[in-house]
Amino acid sequence: MESLVNWYNANFSSWLPKEVFVFLVSMVPLIELRGGLLISSMLDIPLLQANLICIIGNIIPIPFILLFIKHIFAFMKEHNILKGFVEKLEERATKKSAGAEKGEFLFLLLFVGIPIPGTGAWMGSLIAALFNFKIKKASIAILLGIFMAAIIVDIISYGLLSNFVY
Repeated sequence: MESLVNWYNANFSSWLPKEVFVFLVSMVPLIELRGGLLISSMLDIPLLQANLICIIGNIIPIPFILLFIKHIFAFMKEHNILKGFVEKLEERATKKSAGAEKGEFLFLLLFVGIPIPGTGAWMGSLIAALFNFKIKKASIAILLGIFMAAIIVDIISYGLLSNFVY
């Protein structure tokens, strides 16, 4: 994340507000809210403001993924546009979702909420869409997972853990 902050400072900080940069970063797959909050702390964005920016940025792609990703993937495979990449994403989602059908709400909540590599709102939404989870139920689980991840990353990135240890 430090290299991303350095890249921003070297190339964009003079004309792109740091809050907009963090918002955009929070929308990017794999980086998402977790990276956005880490970058926010490095750019000295206040905690509450950072959370608002990153949560909104992370939420925006979710409805589009839930509603349209299956159609987009089918189109891409049919027209041989990044077909191998799409198939790899589908395979990855399948592997990550083993047993999810039974307790899909709890699975999605924990999958999105526990900040480990390869998890997050994007992949959780992809899994929910590919396995036809109910959109309302999936959306609530993903949203709660985003809040859970925000709390965990806040504790790590803003040093809130030190407030409880001493």
